[in-house]
Formats: sequence, C-alpha cells, structure tokens
Amino acid sequence: MPDSYVVTSGLSFSWPDDTPVFEDLSLSVPGGRTGLVAANGTGKSTLLKLVAGELRPTGGSVTVEGVLGYLPQHLPFAQQQTVAQVLEVDRVIEALHAIEAGEGDEGDFAAVGNDWDIEERTRAELDRLGLGELALDRRLGTLSGGQVVSLGLAAQLLKRPDVLLLDEPTNNLDRPARERLIGVVRSWTGCLLVVSHDRALLDEMDRIAAVDHGEIRWYGGTYTEYEAAVRAEREVAERQVRQAGQDVKRQKRELQQARERAARRASTASRNLADAGLARIVAGNLKRDAQVSAARSDEVHASRVGSAQARLDEASKAARQDDHIMLELPGTKVPGGRTVFHGEGLRAAYDGRPLFAGEGLALDIRGPERIALVGANGAGKSTLLRLVGGYQQPDSGTATRAEGRVAYLSQRLDLLDPGATVAGNFAAFAPALPEAERMNVLARFLFRGARAHLPVGVLSGGELLRATLACILFAEPAPQLLLLDEPTNNLDLVSVGQLETALTAYQGAFMVVSHDDRFLTEIKVNRWLRLAGGRLTETGAPR
Repeated sequence: MPDSYVVTSGLSFSWPDDTPVFEDLSLSVPGGRTGLVAANGTGKSTLLKLVAGELRPTGGSVTVEGVLGYLPQHLPFAQQQTVAQVLEVDRVIEALHAIEAGEGDEGDFAAVGNDWDIEERTRAELDRLGLGELALDRRLGTLSGGQVVSLGLAAQLLKRPDVLLLDEPTNNLDRPARERLIGVVRSWTGCLLVVSHDRALLDEMDRIAAVDHGEIRWYGGTYTEYEAAVRAEREVAERQVRQAGQDVKRQKRELQQARERAARRASTASRNLADAGLARIVAGNLKRDAQVSAARSDEVHASRVGSAQARLDEASKAARQDDHIMLELPGTKVPGGRTVFHGEGLRAAYDGRPLFAGEGLALDIRGPERIALVGANGAGKSTLLRLVGGYQQPDSGTATRAEGRVAYLSQRLDLLDPGATVAGNFAAFAPALPEAERMNVLARFLFRGARAHLPVGVLSGGELLRATLACILFAEPAPQLLLLDEPTNNLDLVSVGQLETALTAYQGAFMVVSHDDRFLTEIKVNRWLRLAGGRLTETGAPR
C-alpha cells in the first residue's frame, strides 16, 4: 500500500452541453489521507467519478496505482438487494457452501478463488462498522439510510483496496456510525481521497487539497490547520489591500501635485517669456519643450497611479470574501425564561413503534435556549421536531406553542415556492418591509442584483439554504422558535459556515437535530436532549 497513488495529467472534462468542469487539471495524490474541499458545484464528485472510471475525460489521463475502492455519494443499490449482494459475496459464499457440502464443481472453485475465509472476513467487517446483527439475506429496504451507507463502505473494504475514494461518507450516519468511520480512516495505510463537509472527519487528514477556480491548492495538515492557513492568507491579503489603497491615494496625490506644479511653471514661464521680449519662434520652442516635459512627468505619475491601482485590484481580488454574510437579528430576540413550547403527556408513533412511553413526553422550551436533540438513526428525532412545531398531531397529550412564531427547516429545504423568485418569496414572508430594504437584506444573504430575481427552483443547495434563512429570519412576525432537522446535510463547508453565522445572530430559541459536533459547538448549544428507547432525557454534550 505505501506505493499506491492517484495521478491525473492534463485532465479535462465537460458535460454534454459543453459546460466545462475541468480544463488541463494535473493532480498527484500520494499515499496517506487527503481531503478534497471546495464549494458545491465545483466538480469534487465529478473528479472522484473520473478517477473511479465512471466518467470518461474529454482530455488527459487518469492513473490509479493499486486496487481501487469507491464509495459514491448516491449509492446505486436496489431495495430488493440482499446484504450479501451489496457486499458482492453472495456468489462466493454460495460456491463455498456447495464445496463444503461435497457438491462443488469447477465453477464453484473458480468463484471462491483465494477467498476461503470470506464469511469470516465479511462478519468481521460488518462487526467493525456496527452491522454485526445484519443477516446476509436481509433486504436493503428494511435498513436505515445510515446502515446502507455503512454497508456500502463494508463492500469496498472487503475488496482490500489500495486506493479508496469516499464521497460524503458521513451523510445519514448517526454519531456511533461516524465514529466507526473515523476509526477506519485513522487506521488507513493506503491512498485515501475523501470529499466531505464533515470537519471532524477532515481533521483526520494528512493534507487538504482545495479546488479553487479549476486549480488545486495544497495545504499540509488537518482541516483545522487548513482553516488557520487560509485565515492567515486572508489577513495578509487584507493588509496588502490597505497598503495598496494607501499607495493609490499617495500616487494620485503626487500626480495632482505634479500637475499643479507644472501649471504654475507654465504660467510663470509664459510671463517671463513675454517680459524677456524673445523672438516668437524661440518663445514657441521653449513653450513646447516645457509642455513636453510636463506631459512626460504627467505620464510617469499617471503610470504610477495605474500600477498602484492594479496592485490594489489584485490585492482586493485575493482578499474578497464573497461567501461571507453579516447579520444582525434584533427582531428575533426572546426574553429569557419566556416559554415558547410546552408539551404534556405527548404520545406518538414512529415507524409503527410507540414514542414517549409511560406518562408520555413532558417538555418545556424557553427563550433563548439553544437545544441539540441527539439520538441514533431511527430513534424518532424528526417526529419529535414535527410534534413540537405542530406539523404532526400527537396521538394523545396537549401542546402549546408560540403560534405563528415557530419555523421549521426540514432536511428537504422545501419551504419556499420553487416557481417564484428569491425576491418574490422574501416579499411573501416580509410584506411590510419596504422593497429597498428587502433588497438590502437579500444582498446581505449574497443575493445581489439579478441573483435576487432568480427562480428558487434553479438555486444550488447553498443558495437555497440562504434564501430560506432570509425568509425565515426576517418573516413577519419573526420566529421565536426555530426547528432544524439535519441542516448541514449535503451542504458544502462554505454554506455550513453561513448557517452558523445566521444561527449565531439569531436571538430566539432553537432545537436542532445534528450529528455534527463541530457545528453544534459553533452555534453555541447550551442544552442537550437525547431520544432513545422512546424516552427523552437531559444529557451533557458528547465527548
């Protein structure tokens, strides 16, 4: 495994409509753990598909040294497939059993090859990923989304790959499954290339490769170290902007002063020539010489101004933070201690199983609490959010809430009208806000100019998140309780940062379901609730 690697040389790829994704991309991924980061839509998943051979480049080449394993973001499994079929061990195990029963033929021996320990390796890999209870004949339709992802990873590990590609491998994983995945990554000794928005996973990397305008920039170390390096680069760039701006002002001032001196000299020279009584041709020559000298001086200073302005433009380009949002949300403030939800004796069912057994759920949420709701996949967390928000009625019990002041952000981000524009949706949520002020608010959410008039249906995931946040947080009346269900799923790291900024500025109460510990830390969660076995209990922050 130490010699395993991935190399692309002059790699180019365009979609069938000729939209370019990569042009002449050369990349060398050595052994060890590499994290590939960039905004959504920049081609990270496409690059993995090109390396895996699922897409053909329009130019250049891809070289993979070693056996390849690839876990795509969207797994191509059918509901009726069995665990053994997904693991691609069904034929080998069938042949092994035939041989053990004395009924094997040449085809069975060929199918087994050197995999005489396949059943033991399969069970060991399933145990390693928390799937030890799964029978090999169990259908995928009976598994949770997180179990399917872990099963897909197990299938790749059984190939004993030298090179492993993982595309958003933590999507749909609960906390225990994420920790097992991180355990696999920590122990990896081959070449690993990971696309992920999970900062805890990226902090296990040996290096970060950042895709920037079709080029790769390398940073040694973890994602946290990458963030520090980018911040340092930005600080340098901002300092250069200030220095370049000062230089432009100085050069413009010197240009103006030079022009004023030239004008004074010309005026004085004209008077002196008149007083000297020189011949007209001599006076004309002297005047032209003075004008040429003044023009030459003006050109020199103008050139200096132009050079200084170019340096300012270049420094401004390097320092630009087009992805940063700035928010103040005083309208969302909830007085401390005000109850925004009270539930008593609530009972409901999830997937045919009762939630909140015994006396039912008793829960109070007061402003401005910042609550994290945790628990294993399938525990009923999304059901609880819908109960709190009034989007699902309980089987029994009573609930009171700040009616009209509760907002629910589902995993699907389906709150807005896809046929209306961003500005149109925002106007529907904040009709009393003057249009000019609405446009200013949308600009703070990075919808400037024509982008504010795009239909919601054509927005990227990050843009849809920003549009939804703008509508929710500036709604009339502003929400006093926010409910968020896995809000970072499928978001790139830039969008996650924007969500963190918005929730940090929000002054009401919120309850969020998330397995992303870094995200929960950044939004300053101060109350933790765990849902397990149909019961809700107070707990501390996970360690």
